[in-house]
Amino acid sequence: MLLRTFRTALAIVATALALTGCGYNTLQTLEEQTKGSWSEVLNQYKRREDLIPNLVNTVKGFAAQEKEVLTQVTEARSRVGAMQATPELANDPEALAKWTKAQGELSGALQRLLVVTENYPQLKSDANFRELQAQLEGTENRITVARNRYIKDTEAYNTEVRVFPSHLTAMLFGMKTKPNFAVEN
Repeated sequence: MLLRTFRTALAIVATALALTGCGYNTLQTLEEQTKGSWSEVLNQYKRREDLIPNLVNTVKGFAAQEKEVLTQVTEARSRVGAMQATPELANDPEALAKWTKAQGELSGALQRLLVVTENYPQLKSDANFRELQAQLEGTENRITVARNRYIKDTEAYNTEVRVFPSHLTAMLFGMKTKPNFAVEN
């Protein structure tokens, strides 16, 4: 009886010592950081999406003849809005690529809209437009920061999933590398 208790205690201690170097806690921590970073990316893109109707309506008031550009922005926003931006999106490389492409199209449409506004001095002097433009520029900067943080957190997670001995733990628990943002042209 005493020998069995000793063996059980020894097994528990050996298991605890083995698990401390397995990387499980590190993997969990890095995965949570990645999830948090992804949530911030989604938050900033949503902020940009919410600014667009006000910007389009302000430009419409001054530059109604720029209907094609306004339509492109509205359609690009609709495509982005139709996609479900969920935390799981970050784990699906194909869905992430489609979502990133749609966001890129929206960015391009917004850039064309801002280029067109250069032709309208009255619009450029409108306080509402200037405020919306400043908010949009600030949001674009926040998106860049959030994406960079997500890229770094994903890189740290993916590295931990692939290095020994945490690679063994990741395989045991079905943890795989996460897709990351691709460089946009």
